[in-house]
Amino acid sequence: MEYTTLGKTGLKVSVAGLGCGGFSGIGKGTGKSESESVSIVRQALDLGVNLIDTAAAYGTESIVGRAIEGYDRDTVVLSTKASVGKMDNLRSPRQVVESLEQSLRVLGVDCIDVFHLHGVPPNAYDYACEELVPALLREQESGKFKFLGITEIPPDDAGHETLVRAVRTDCFQVVMVAYHMLHQSARRSIFPVTIEKGIGVLGMFAVRVLFSEPGRLKRVVEDLSEEGRLPDGARGEGGEPLAFLIHDTGARSVIDAAYRYCRHSDGPDVVLFGTGNPEHLKANVESILSPPLPEADVDRLEALFGMLTDVGLDAPGRVKG
Repeated sequence: MEYTTLGKTGLKVSVAGLGCGGFSGIGKGTGKSESESVSIVRQALDLGVNLIDTAAAYGTESIVGRAIEGYDRDTVVLSTKASVGKMDNLRSPRQVVESLEQSLRVLGVDCIDVFHLHGVPPNAYDYACEELVPALLREQESGKFKFLGITEIPPDDAGHETLVRAVRTDCFQVVMVAYHMLHQSARRSIFPVTIEKGIGVLGMFAVRVLFSEPGRLKRVVEDLSEEGRLPDGARGEGGEPLAFLIHDTGARSVIDAAYRYCRHSDGPDVVLFGTGNPEHLKANVESILSPPLPEADVDRLEALFGMLTDVGLDAPGRVKG
């Protein structure tokens, strides 16, 4: 495993992080037993993955808590989150603090390494900063968590409006951002600031159904081309848009390319992946630890798709792009 420092937090983190939400929910969303999901977390830990990301909303905190029993707490970096709600039903400071306390109990720990405000929509950002952050900072001072983070809600915030504002404050030491081969806008709007200020970056959405579901990428690129949103040549030879990435000195597959592209972009400290499949877990880690894609392939990828937004920002129960 390779390790880096998460921004200026001082936390030593694996460059591959296990995400416990998404479609699979470490197996919970695909019919796996709790014991099987626990095994997935432990397999990741045994491979050297030390950043485990969960959330109250995922329903997997208890699985993570069970999985980390017996491991040295100092070797596991726990990231979890409390939902802020939406404008017609925003959570109160008391409710967010109660969510933090519940997370501590369910995870079975005294302190969480990174505690995020979860999925903050742009129109709730001011409320989150003015009402929720002060309450959480008091809890941070009492030792319940080490660093405060914030995550965007990609399907409703393709332009990173929340994080564009968040990274320009001193409130958040860590951010979680959607970033993938056909959604590269964070390279321009987020990463230059996080690099300058030393804000830790957890990259999510490296691989979604856009890349993993057979035929979806081809259909999406064809539609975008018809709309005039892509340059000539984006469809690729034989109608396979990313086939140029797969060759002897390049990627082994589109999914391999997706992880390697995100891992070696300037910006993300950790690339999150999610799975309930032991073989997929090993393959994902192998891809994240593989060398960068050839420079010519990256240049072509960014020239063809670098200006896209709102593509592949799917969420459980909702598919966009």
